[in-house]
Amino acid sequence: MRQRIPIPRLLRAMEFIGGDIEPAAVLDHTVRTAAELAGARYAALAVLNEDGNGIGHLVTHGTGPSPERLVRSLLDGTSPRSPGILHVPVLVHGAKFGALQVADRADGRPFTAEDRQMLRILATEAGIALGNARLHEAIRTQSRWMDSSLELSTSLLSDDEGNALTVVAEQARRLSAAATGAVLEPADDGGLQVVAASADAPRGLIGAVVPGHSLAVRQVMAGEPVDLEDPASDPRTDTDRTLGIGPTLLLPLASEGAVLGALALCRTPGAPPFTVPERAMTTQFAQQAALALLLARARRDREQLAVLEDRNRIARDLHDLVIQRLFAVGMVLESASRAVPAAADRVETAIQELDATIQEIRTAIFALQQSPDAAPSGLRTRVLRETGTASATLGFTPSVAFTGPVDALVPESMAAQLVAALREGLSNAARHAHASRVDVTVNGVAPMPDDRPAVTLTVTDDGVGIPPGRTRRSGLRNLRDRARSLGGDAWVGPGPDGNGTTLTWRVPR
Repeated sequence: MRQRIPIPRLLRAMEFIGGDIEPAAVLDHTVRTAAELAGARYAALAVLNEDGNGIGHLVTHGTGPSPERLVRSLLDGTSPRSPGILHVPVLVHGAKFGALQVADRADGRPFTAEDRQMLRILATEAGIALGNARLHEAIRTQSRWMDSSLELSTSLLSDDEGNALTVVAEQARRLSAAATGAVLEPADDGGLQVVAASADAPRGLIGAVVPGHSLAVRQVMAGEPVDLEDPASDPRTDTDRTLGIGPTLLLPLASEGAVLGALALCRTPGAPPFTVPERAMTTQFAQQAALALLLARARRDREQLAVLEDRNRIARDLHDLVIQRLFAVGMVLESASRAVPAAADRVETAIQELDATIQEIRTAIFALQQSPDAAPSGLRTRVLRETGTASATLGFTPSVAFTGPVDALVPESMAAQLVAALREGLSNAARHAHASRVDVTVNGVAPMPDDRPAVTLTVTDDGVGIPPGRTRRSGLRNLRDRARSLGGDAWVGPGPDGNGTTLTWRVPR
């Protein structure tokens, strides 16, 4: 007796499967329905991965034979031949997606042609539903990536590049299901340094440097994406630095041929590798991020250029107008001192004040001609910052003068000790000197007694001087210790005219 296809039950099953847009639910409904309609104790559905060279999902229902034959048949294109097993392909938009199999009929009879036809109809409906589910998932994924690109653009428009880099790392990590997302920029040694990161445990990531000798780094800096399914065994990586890291993507942040850095996405060991759609989406996001960063940097450069032009104009005006007028005033005062000898001392004091003012204006001119990014770390700016801070305790602002290009001559280790010595000297003047004037001089070209090049700091005040027996104060010992640690020395003595105090701190360059 020929078996008839249970059309109503099949239609209800098709309607149920076709109404779901979640791929996992479609797969589960399909295998359960196949087992029910075929009267089988076991059903399985094997799905190819995105690359088509392996199994991405295997869904089973009931108990039955090992799915090994089903998997093998799906990969090599054969169909199992057995009276107790029925096997049909599942196609999505005409392309092989997987295979559906039922086995072990409950009544012990072999599967019939009607069973095969019913299973094919079910597989066709499942293929349509899975195609729709994939389309919906692709649209949702695309929407999420577009939202992330919009958030990135918003961060850049707010003129916060540091936050924008963090947004790149966070969004790429979240959307690609990675354990760690990081943005890396070129380091001085040719490697890549982490400048922004997002991870469950980000400690130690920021500032970490990936050496440039690995092939993976050279590839990504050449503008090529790098897909590492197993970084620990991949010859393109530094094995010592990739232990404990799973599948990894390294994507260049490149735009118009310029590689700004790289986006790294790392999964945990044992996690599935990145799929073809994931690689495509992350690559597209990296391209958009690079373009947005390039535009933001171009805007920042334009703004900085405008600031520099304005600073240069102010510096020219100070040099060409203010200093020249002060020189003219000084010459008039010198003529007046010769004409009125009784006022010579007062006029000389005024001339000294003009000279000090000119030195300060020249220092300001030099600072204005520096890049705003470089100025905060320069010795000149740090000295001016210290003297400005000391004005609150002194009651006036010390005069500051520089000799030579101290920013270029004085290394950071020496500059840090000099600023500490200056802070100590200004503190002593505020506490003990009772001065009305303090002059600070930093000379980057004064020689040592043996003619070695040196850096000299002097802090001179017009106060009460150092009382007898106080020359071994702990503050002076600290200053001497700082200088001697660099091969120099420090000492105090009377001011240039015999009044007040002069602190001298000198170390060889």
